[in-house]
Amino acid sequence: MRHISRRKLITTGLTAAAGASGLAAAVRIANRYGLIPPDYGGVFGAGETLTYASHRLLTRHSMAREFPRSQISKSPVVNGRPPQSLTFTLLEAGKFADWQLEVDGMVANPGSFSLDDLRGFPARSQITHLACEEGWSFIAEWIGVPLSHVLDAAGASAGAKYVVFFAYDDLWESIDMADAWHPQTLLAYGMNGADLPAPHGAPVRLRVPRQLGYKSLKYLAQITIVDSLKDIGQGLGSISPELGYSWYAGI
Repeated sequence: MRHISRRKLITTGLTAAAGASGLAAAVRIANRYGLIPPDYGGVFGAGETLTYASHRLLTRHSMAREFPRSQISKSPVVNGRPPQSLTFTLLEAGKFADWQLEVDGMVANPGSFSLDDLRGFPARSQITHLACEEGWSFIAEWIGVPLSHVLDAAGASAGAKYVVFFAYDDLWESIDMADAWHPQTLLAYGMNGADLPAPHGAPVRLRVPRQLGYKSLKYLAQITIVDSLKDIGQGLGSISPELGYSWYAGI
């Protein structure tokens, strides 16, 4: 009850500040409780902060809706092509037998995981809705390992704030630790009862059903645990979708 009352108090304070004194006052309250998103400094920064803080206070432990098997989409939408690099092409030709997911950063046990390693963790399946910011969507069954199991195995630091994901198509994404530890956040290696198809992100994609589709990064190559997103991707030749989209895409 104490936690709920505190949450209500903070939420009420944010709402009152936003209504009475403008978003800047609400941002100051959010900052006091560690509820500032990485993109708070832009043109829409105050609004982003209020949105993120409200989501985290009210829906931190909420679950995305899961559907019956009868509602799985017959033709799940494919968006974009698999990576065209020689490295990825060779991995795909070898059925990803040599694929490794590197995990580093703020971890006690940096290392890498093969596809067999990930399949050796307790698996979770979920039938959830993937909604794209472009307007299309579909429902599919995703099979994989909860990201939390990999974070535990790697020994993620208690001081970590974000998990950053890098892909073979040079894109990268990040989520906060609330989503990283959430039981529905998967490293998905299967889809609709089969191996994950290449157009949908093989061999492994991130699946974050509580956020819009661009957060569910495909073609994973590396995971880095950090306490700041400053300078992430600099010098790596990476293209970040966060340059065009809001950092937090909660739905």
